[in-house]
Amino acid sequence: MERMKMKDLPEEMRPYEKCRALGPGALSDEELLAVIIRTGSRSENSLELAGRILKLSFPGDGLAGLLHRSLAEFMSVEGIGVVKGLQLCCIGELSRRIWRRRSLEDRPVFCEPGEIASYYMEEMRHLEQEEVRAMFLDTKQVLLRDVLLTRGTVNASLISPREVLIQALRHKAVSVILVHNHPSGDPSPSREDIAMTKRLSQAAALVGVPLLDHIIIGDLRYLSFREKNLL
Repeated sequence: MERMKMKDLPEEMRPYEKCRALGPGALSDEELLAVIIRTGSRSENSLELAGRILKLSFPGDGLAGLLHRSLAEFMSVEGIGVVKGLQLCCIGELSRRIWRRRSLEDRPVFCEPGEIASYYMEEMRHLEQEEVRAMFLDTKQVLLRDVLLTRGTVNASLISPREVLIQALRHKAVSVILVHNHPSGDPSPSREDIAMTKRLSQAAALVGVPLLDHIIIGDLRYLSFREKNLL
């Protein structure tokens, strides 16, 4: 089948022209994505490719699925090379940062494990690899910064208490909370989880920046080391 070029479409159906005339709020999800990826493939225009991307079997509907795939996974799709794959990865990352920035506008105080779990749940419960994050908090337990410590199978030897605490001091943190996910959906801690937490807790206590909790994110479930008296 001959590819329909974008210029062959009526002007009111072309994403660029429609966006310029009516603003981005008037565009559908497919049209917004088509504007960003700019070009299609040999067999389809950018609008058709955008529609196919949004119909992929992602763990989430439509645009939300862009949050949960790696560059390699995007590039496995016909018509997506390195450039388009990176663009799609960056869309997901921008969305996460905007969402989290908006979540912080009201300066939430993370006093309860459930609040922490709720903050990270949608971002982390669909991840296919384990990620360990450190939350650095001020005297009122307001989040100053969070940092990705490691990605992949959690191994106590890969988490350096020294590096965590250097970053805590750099950000003038008063306390630290660990957060990580279990792709299986079961938040029960492994022996490695417990060993990693114990090492960091002991080191943090020595420098006066206590580890307040370790939250494990499952699929709409979580476990708090503090609540389970594991810390």
